[in-house]
Amino acid sequence: ATEEVIGKVAKGNKADVDKAVEAADDVYLEFRHTSVKERQALLDKIVKEYENRKDDIVQAITDELGAPLSLSERVHYQMGLNHFIAARDALDNYKFEERRGDDLVVKEAIGVSGLITPWNFPTNQTSLKLAAAFAAGSPVVLKPSEETPFAAVILAEIFDKVGVPKGVFNLVNGDGAGVGNPLSEHPKVRMMSFTGSGPTGSKIMEKAAKDFKKVSLELGGKSPYIVLDDVDIKEAAKATTGKVVNNTGQVCTAGTRVLVPNKIKDAFLAELKEQFSQVRVGNPREDGTQVGPIISKKQFDQVQNYINKGIEEGAELFYGGPGKPEGLEKGYFARPTIFINVDNQMTIAQEEIFGPVMSVITYNDLDEAIQIANDTKYGLAGYVIG
Repeated sequence: ATEEVIGKVAKGNKADVDKAVEAADDVYLEFRHTSVKERQALLDKIVKEYENRKDDIVQAITDELGAPLSLSERVHYQMGLNHFIAARDALDNYKFEERRGDDLVVKEAIGVSGLITPWNFPTNQTSLKLAAAFAAGSPVVLKPSEETPFAAVILAEIFDKVGVPKGVFNLVNGDGAGVGNPLSEHPKVRMMSFTGSGPTGSKIMEKAAKDFKKVSLELGGKSPYIVLDDVDIKEAAKATTGKVVNNTGQVCTAGTRVLVPNKIKDAFLAELKEQFSQVRVGNPREDGTQVGPIISKKQFDQVQNYINKGIEEGAELFYGGPGKPEGLEKGYFARPTIFINVDNQMTIAQEEIFGPVMSVITYNDLDEAIQIANDTKYGLAGYVIG
């Protein structure tokens, strides 16, 4: 994100995936039959050691993702911790066996699970999947994003220290072709859980379907944020700004299509510009930074292409624009950007940008706002403020 080399990890391949899956499969029956109390105790140990490694986790996320230290601590670290706590506590009352009339429903660990996680929330998504698998009694093979491998390495160290049984957790770093594909296709993997882009999710589902694997997908979004006409304008501008610039806009649930009533448009835009002007873009390691750099050159170029596309298609550039903020030439820093007079059929309103870019779309009545909000191929999230 800042064009600095921060470390190296081994790049895995199909042979590594095969070894990892075999290790997970070998321990499956043993781990599946551990008691709830045993798995709960294991999760409790993980929680405590995760807390011990707080500084390391926060620093790793800032280094590899470019998230400001405050965000790495307040959001990324904390979300990961919360998932392990939630899984541990859920086992207090979770019923693995339940009578329903004359039937006995028994819920069992599904088996070896392949987990592929994204770069934008390295601990959140990874911990969410791992905590659920450990609670259920399923061994896993994890392929984190090649953009953010170091948080997963710390998790591996945590699991090793607290005594996660051999084979229950297997980490294989690498790219989609070398690790993701063979993991999705492996006959001994019974479930694939993937968070990422729609096209990649489609490919994983196709590969997993060959032997009827269970598949869980969380994919992209182009979420609407409907502003109602009775809203506190300052609060609405503040809230919508946060939804777009948080994590440098690299959030699948970001409310990047802001729908505003025509009757309050001018007042809202004036306050929106004020809110954007207060956003501090800068070195993620410095106090006070709210928005760090984009994850990589590839992603930075994509964001720039979308901004230029918006201009070409006739949207009005209201704030920000192409290029880097003044004084931040090194690193993949993008300018928080607002487009107004956006038509919902424009590319910037229909495709996921994954950067700090907002499209403001006006509406006349609530029925029209709902129609615009639903006019998207995505369905991940939506927001209303009034």
